Amino acid sequence: MDEEKKDFKHVSINLLNSADQNLTTMNNLFKSKDYSWALFMGHLVLEKILKALYVIRLNKHAIFTHDLLRLAKLTGLQLTETQEEWLDEITTFNINARYDNYKQDFNKLCTKDFTEIRISRIKNLREWLINQF
Repeated sequence: MDEEKKDFKHVSINLLNSADQNLTTMNNLFKSKDYSWALFMGHLVLEKILKALYVIRLNKHAIFTHDLLRLAKLTGLQLTETQEEWLDEITTFNINARYDNYKQDFNKLCTKDFTEIRISRIKNLREWLINQF
């Protein structure tokens, strides 16, 4: 294995480890009823796994984007229409939880039920993505 491929493997491992830490944080935020931030962390979980896949499959550093569907398509994943819809929606959690002009409306939307459904989708997508390596 040449040095560049070793570097990409190392980058991918670091991204996956970080995604696992974000998963734990997402679960803890949900338990503490901080629903909007739990969903933000869920977005990070998927973004980091997708970037790890990107690095491994394309042998280059991931692009700078938070758009989950774009990352998935660039890695060559064959997605269902439902997966595409979920990735599109989850991408919005990155913006809605971070920027003040969106936060208030997003916080109102993030009830326990709403968040449980989205976290279930995040976990479903996470498992599927892990199986794509």
